[in-house]
Amino acid sequence: MLARQAGISFRSVWIAGLLFSAALTSSCSDGRTPVVLYSPHGRDLLELVEQAYEATHPEIDIRWLDMGSQEVYDRVRSERANPQADVWFGGPDTILGRGAAEELLASFRPSWADHVPVESRHAGDHYFGLYRAVPLLLYNSAAISEADAPRDWEDLLDPRWKGKVVIRDPLASGTMRTAFGLILARSVAETGAEDAGFEWLRRLDAQTSDYVQNPALLFEKIVRQEGLVTIWELTDALLLAERGAPVSYSFPASGTPVIDDAIGLVAGAPHAEAARAFIDWVGSEEALSLVAREVFRLPARDDLPDGVLPEWAERALGEIRPADIDWQLVGERGQEWMRRWDREVRSKG
Repeated sequence: MLARQAGISFRSVWIAGLLFSAALTSSCSDGRTPVVLYSPHGRDLLELVEQAYEATHPEIDIRWLDMGSQEVYDRVRSERANPQADVWFGGPDTILGRGAAEELLASFRPSWADHVPVESRHAGDHYFGLYRAVPLLLYNSAAISEADAPRDWEDLLDPRWKGKVVIRDPLASGTMRTAFGLILARSVAETGAEDAGFEWLRRLDAQTSDYVQNPALLFEKIVRQEGLVTIWELTDALLLAERGAPVSYSFPASGTPVIDDAIGLVAGAPHAEAARAFIDWVGSEEALSLVAREVFRLPARDDLPDGVLPEWAERALGEIRPADIDWQLVGERGQEWMRRWDREVRSKG
C-alpha cells in the first residue's frame, strides 16, 4: 500500500525528483547562468526578486523552489553529496544554524554584513539575518471584532476559542517552531524545566481543530471561518489584508520572538560566484526597500536612512514588543522539543 499509491511507485517519484532537480540546475539554453534558490518566502517575494534581479543582470536566470523552512533544511541536507541549490534563501537563523553546524553552508561575508546587528550574524560568516519575521495572532475580522480579538498568547486558551484555533504544522514551519520554542524556553527560564510549557501546548492542542500542512490551507480555513484564530507571521497578514481577505492581527502584548530570517551560501553550490553576487544584491538598500514596499518584508539592517521604509514598516517597528528569549536554548533543544510535541501532544486534546 505504501510502496505504491494511485499507481505511482516510489521509484517513479524518485526519478521525478531527480528530473526536477536536473531541470532546476541545468544550464540555460540561452546561455544564462542559473542561480537556484531554496526558500520558504513564497511566490510573491520570489517572483519579485527574480524579476528585479534579472532586469539588471540579464546574464543570470534566477530559479527557485518554494517550501517550508524545515523542508529547505531537509533537502539541502539530503543533497550534501551533490548540492543542487546555490542559495539557502530564508528561514529562522536557528534552522540555518543547524545547517552551518553540519557544514551545509559555506562561509561568505556579503558587502552589507556590517550593517546587521552582531547577534544577527553567524560567527563563521555562514549566514546573516536578512529580514525580520514577526509571529503574531491572526484572526478573521469578519467574525471577531477588534475589541474581542486575542491580545496575548494566553488568550488562545480562552474557552471561547475551543475548536476555533487552526495551526500550521510546526514540524514543517520555522515560524511555528519558533512560537512553540518561545513557550518552552519561557517555561525553562521560569521553572527550570519544559514541563509547564508542554502543559501549555497541551491546552492549546485541546483548542485546535486542525494542523494544516501549508500556509495556503491555513489562510483558506481562516477566510472561510473553518477556524477563526491562528498564530502566523506579519508579512502574510499584511498581504492577505491588502488583497481584501477578512483578516486582522494583534502583536502579543507580553512579547513575540522576532526572528532573524537569514540567508546563506550553500556549501558546494554549483554556481557559487553568481550566488554570491545575488546575496550581495538582495541585502542591498535597493532590494530591501523594494521588498518592503511590495511584499511587506521588514529588513534586518539597522542603517537604512529615513524615508527608505514605507509607513507600515515604521508603524510595525513601533508596535512590536520583542520577547526576551534564549535563542541558544531554542536552537539546541528545538528538534528534541518538536519530536516530543509530536509524540506526546499533537491531537491528544
